[in-house]
Amino acid sequence: MEAHKPEGSHKDRTLILKVMGGVLLLIGTVAAYFGPIEMYCFYLFSEGGRFHYEGFGFGSFMFGNLACQIIGYYLIAIVLIPLGYGHLKARRWSRILTLGLLWFWVIVGIPLTLAFAFIWFTAKDLSPVTGIAAFVLLCLSYFVIPTMGIRFYNSRDVRRTFEQRDPVPCRIEGLPMPILVMVILFAFYAVALHALIFFNGLFPILGTWLNGLQGITVIDVTLLCLAVLTWGTLTRQKWAWWGTLVYFSWLTLSWTLTLMRSSWLDILAALEFPPYEMEILKRLPFQGRHFAVLVGVPFVLTLGLILRSRSHFQSRR
Repeated sequence: MEAHKPEGSHKDRTLILKVMGGVLLLIGTVAAYFGPIEMYCFYLFSEGGRFHYEGFGFGSFMFGNLACQIIGYYLIAIVLIPLGYGHLKARRWSRILTLGLLWFWVIVGIPLTLAFAFIWFTAKDLSPVTGIAAFVLLCLSYFVIPTMGIRFYNSRDVRRTFEQRDPVPCRIEGLPMPILVMVILFAFYAVALHALIFFNGLFPILGTWLNGLQGITVIDVTLLCLAVLTWGTLTRQKWAWWGTLVYFSWLTLSWTLTLMRSSWLDILAALEFPPYEMEILKRLPFQGRHFAVLVGVPFVLTLGLILRSRSHFQSRR
């Protein structure tokens, strides 16, 4: 007969966790290095710079493009450096947080991957081989990493390795996974809403585009509501569940309806980019319905997550 493993036995995964921690720390450090370096591009596009053109500045496409890249570098550094440390020290919170981030990537991975590819390819002078390799890596990052990662971190061996190296439970372990993923999603949506300010404050309201100060004001109110809902979600208040359901239903309807009813030229007209950028962007074969799908998928998945999390908002004795 085959001997059964004792209940407490497991394969120690410390070595692989340290390797993964080193990789995460390295990627985060590289991102932290490139964040400030990328700011130099503003000099290149500003007046007197090698790539300057009339109209470059706050509200132009390239200005927002560069700003989003810099924000992305800093976010990667802020997330991966602590996670790398947590893996190297085998801290229990790093396993839970990594799982939450992997589920977050399942929800927003496709549009983020495509958006990152678009920003990268429009801002960088890449060779065809480099471009293809970068796109393949981006695609693999969505289809391979979440599946393998979730399976790995949910395995008994990994969980017991963290528990053995860090015996004291952490507070984040008391948070149900759907709630943790929702909070991470809300933080991402808050950053995305801020990014819209760089693009003339563009914001849809049930078929109509708002921009300029009017659009930024609506973004501001939307952000304040999201902050309140995030607090309510963290504390698992019952009103927060209903609030998030209504809030994201409204966002989903506003974005998808407005994009479906808009042509690419309608969107560009609302963005009011400089003439030089408009001439280039007009040639792109996009339509509002393409963006409706990209935006609608993560919103619909977010609504699905909110519905699934309802039981965690019930009154607790």
